[in-house]
Amino acid sequence: MTGRPPTAAVLILHGGYERGLAPPPPGILNLPGLRMVPITRAVARAVRGSGVRIRVRAVRYTHRGWNGRRQDPLHDTLRALDALRQEAGDIPVILLGHSMGARAALRAAGHPLVRSVVGLAPWCPAGDPVAQLAGRDVVLLHSTRDRVTSPDASQALTARARHAGARTCLVTVPGSDHAMLRRAPAWHHLTATLVRGLLGLEPLPDAVATALELPVDALPADGTMTLDSLPAGPGGSASQGTPRR
Repeated sequence: MTGRPPTAAVLILHGGYERGLAPPPPGILNLPGLRMVPITRAVARAVRGSGVRIRVRAVRYTHRGWNGRRQDPLHDTLRALDALRQEAGDIPVILLGHSMGARAALRAAGHPLVRSVVGLAPWCPAGDPVAQLAGRDVVLLHSTRDRVTSPDASQALTARARHAGARTCLVTVPGSDHAMLRRAPAWHHLTATLVRGLLGLEPLPDAVATALELPVDALPADGTMTLDSLPAGPGGSASQGTPRR
């Protein structure tokens, strides 16, 4: 990919804090950033050798917090998307975010480049808009034991977004945590599988593909599944399924 613009991209958005105007600390001091390093590596391995020039790049934040109406990570994400569009044109982009980064990804999904959002343990306040998700694929993963962000709020967002015209799905991860440390191989493998499927490089798991085709009036539970119900891969995540239409 060196020297040539990508034909698709995955932008990685790490988590952060509700408030914080200081910039994220560098390197290993940035714990939210460290949490996404193994996910980023798994995704980069998954798209390598696909024959498609896919860029996997982290979004740089100017501030460590969301900061209320400032919505700083949202604006950082939109700037990154604009820069990518100027460089590579109208290529398809997946936004992949954790916690606050997933909130920024969901809010930035109305950008013309964005085709899909994958949210890991997302922060989904009830009042956040969903109209920008119309026409997008939105797959959220959330531990049932998360004590930082709410899996129930994730389920509610998938239902609201589906009603607004998005194709949505929630995969719950029993026995894990917000930091994705417990059952880490399952998080890594399923995330990489979803990215490949949403890029059209391989089939999505059958249950995920079915959920993404649900009608707008489907019940929230209809688009929700447990990771342990999917075909087994490393750590118990999915590996096979139905091609994207």
